[in-house]
Amino acid sequence: MKISPTRTGAIALAALLLAGVGLPALGAAQQQDRPESLLPEGFGDTPTPAPAPAPAATRAPEQQTPAPGGETPAAPLPGDAAGGNASIGNESAAVDEDASTTDFSQYDLPEIARHSLARVGANSLGSPAFPARAFGHADGRFLSTLMRRLDAPVASRWASIALRRALMSPVNTPRNVNGADFAAERAWLLLRMGEPIAARGVVQDVDVENYTPKLYQMTMQVALANADPGGLCPIADPAAKALPFRAWPLARAMCAALAGQPKHASELFDAAQRGNDPNDIDYLVAGKVLGIGAQAQRSVTIQWQAVSQLTAWRWGLAIAAGEDVPESLYDTVGPQVRYWKALSPMVPAIQRVASAERAAAQGVFSNAGLVDLYSEIEESGESAASAEVAVARDLRTASSDGQQENRVKALQSLWGQAQDGRALYGRMVLTAYAAAGIAPSQASAAEADRILGSMLTAGYVNQAMGWRPYVQRGTDAWMLVAIADPSAGARVASGDFDAYRNNAGGRKAQLAFAGLAGLGKFDAASARSAASALDVAIGAQNNWTRAIDKAARDGDSGSVALLAAVGMQSQRWGQVTPEALFHIVTAFRAVGMDNYARLIAAEAVTRG
Repeated sequence: MKISPTRTGAIALAALLLAGVGLPALGAAQQQDRPESLLPEGFGDTPTPAPAPAPAATRAPEQQTPAPGGETPAAPLPGDAAGGNASIGNESAAVDEDASTTDFSQYDLPEIARHSLARVGANSLGSPAFPARAFGHADGRFLSTLMRRLDAPVASRWASIALRRALMSPVNTPRNVNGADFAAERAWLLLRMGEPIAARGVVQDVDVENYTPKLYQMTMQVALANADPGGLCPIADPAAKALPFRAWPLARAMCAALAGQPKHASELFDAAQRGNDPNDIDYLVAGKVLGIGAQAQRSVTIQWQAVSQLTAWRWGLAIAAGEDVPESLYDTVGPQVRYWKALSPMVPAIQRVASAERAAAQGVFSNAGLVDLYSEIEESGESAASAEVAVARDLRTASSDGQQENRVKALQSLWGQAQDGRALYGRMVLTAYAAAGIAPSQASAAEADRILGSMLTAGYVNQAMGWRPYVQRGTDAWMLVAIADPSAGARVASGDFDAYRNNAGGRKAQLAFAGLAGLGKFDAASARSAASALDVAIGAQNNWTRAIDKAARDGDSGSVALLAAVGMQSQRWGQVTPEALFHIVTAFRAVGMDNYARLIAAEAVTRG
């Protein structure tokens, strides 16, 4: 059988998971109550002792909302996994629990203002939420296991965007899982995808009194990934009591400093540090944060030369304290940490723009956000001779020069600077708006492949359709127009596809066929003929195909987005099979997300 998720051995894992849907064999009943280490990829994970299980949440009544569609566009660490810290161990710190604290009980929220665990999530400005019942009747243990074991980031920018929306949206808590634990699993996956802001929206929709050990751990990771130690302050006290990790006493100390209580902060910090090396990098970065607080007396110098491994703790606290993390340390962790950097407002624009282009290729950064970042660099007036300023000026030319020839040349220059395929796709995202502004013409048709590929990275479908009279049959540009065409009943003739197949070669032709077939752009006879000629077994089945097909039939758009990511567990499109692409495109169409289906298929042609 040819169908498989994207890396060697991954199908065996996916099949094992999917074969046990809803069954105790998954082990999820036991895993659910265990506070898993929720460290992002590259930071490792270490299990911790199981606390008493939290009560399961009841599920909210089913509520229909419009189906989403369209574009809105490791090694294990020793010690404290929950703190994202290689050195801060599980042993309890000698902290004075009797230190004076404010009694907030008189400020309890009225019942009407509380958040229910039956539905958790956040809305994103300008991005329609998934339906509340996006995960349908799927077992929460099964969904949690898929999320926990999903190897992110995944290959497709557009599949990543869809999954982010699904994970972030206010959705009903599935059966057999606690709502807070399910929020933790969603946030953990978002972090591994490089989406700390979306992850923060999810965890903040759970009231502190409903937190579980797993969500305490996850919220620390979310705060660190956002370089926001202040995000720990609402939960630092209860977490320090619930979990025996020394990161939490340090969090209490940092929060006291940020609250303008330097004396209390110093007492807490000294107690947490007692018996440990005061020059340890993990204590130094925490001490640096203490120095931010009002009337703080601590002066801390960070020496990175002896640090061989970046962790969430080190990165988040260093960035929050205004420290520059050496570029070499980013090579010791997964790519998502560069995406965190790209989204961090504490990092100067010129230092995060390279990471932002990588993040754009992954779907973490939008075209508009990337253009704004380069505009900020150009307008800052700093380093006027820098390469980044030169890119900003080329982008301005490509977007607004009065001569179309100059605009196309500027686009060519921007694309030509890319060092590899991923960097080129990031540049294509950067130039999407400028490419969409190029008037279709025979003179520009030589660059139509990249012009169309670029504009479709941001979903400019209508502009792409204007190129139909100018694209040459058999080219990528012709195929992109055929795939992106939203017209109902639009078909591709066998002869036209054969011309593309002869020109494009085997691999790209297979992906193009899978996309077209999934979009319903072949009649049945042509689809069978092309599938046979290209050796693409779109009719074969396994547990993964049956699961995503069932989710599509049931209209479970969230499950479709999650299972699509399972089928794309690679950072390279070269490992995405055409059979998987066919089922993914078909499933997105079935749940009313036609735009995503077309744009994923177009991305396959551009990047495959």
